[in-house]
Amino acid sequence: MTRFSFWRTGTAAKALMAVLSLYVVVYAIVAYTALPLGSLVTPQMRATYVAHSVGIYGHIVGAVVALLLGPFQFSTRLRNSRPNVHRWMGRVYLGFGVLCGALFGLYMSRFAYGGTIARAGFATLALCWLYSGARAYLAIRRGAIQKHRKWMVRNFALTFGAVTLRIYLPISHVVGIDFDVAYPVIAWIAWVPNLLVAEWAFNTAKGNALRRPRAATSPRSSGS
Repeated sequence: MTRFSFWRTGTAAKALMAVLSLYVVVYAIVAYTALPLGSLVTPQMRATYVAHSVGIYGHIVGAVVALLLGPFQFSTRLRNSRPNVHRWMGRVYLGFGVLCGALFGLYMSRFAYGGTIARAGFATLALCWLYSGARAYLAIRRGAIQKHRKWMVRNFALTFGAVTLRIYLPISHVVGIDFDVAYPVIAWIAWVPNLLVAEWAFNTAKGNALRRPRAATSPRSSGS
């Protein structure tokens, strides 16, 4: 079986991922604790946040926990030197961060700005977030480590949608795309390309393993 090697490669990419995740965590803490609720969004979105404050705060708290803990799940050093810490962080990541973030996100998707397209995008994201988290948990419970790791990568690719959404929004503003046009599209492209990149990484790792020359089998090792 081909071993998935994401954990052994991409140190710079994982570091950038962690830094961007931390940036969004800081942004969220400032935006949702130091400022009045909805201060940094449109008036219509602000009204929705105020009307469903439990939902938005539940989603934000879950997402913040997932963004904080998620990058550590890809640390080979932590996993090898502190396996119990790795396991407990994974439990909190999935059992609190993803579960709360996704459930409250699914609830809030019903009221998302941008109409049916945006609501469908955020609802699908929440469902995929829950599904991939459940698959990751069930895989590790069965001892299927490689499947667990792949599902965790897919899951964090969805978690990272909180980061890419906040990258695409200012870009759309800079290039002059109207917010009402951009937001429903970003509700999808904030996370779908992330999953495609994860699948590309899986296929690249598998292809590299298949192209790697195998060591010659000696008569002794073959049992002859």
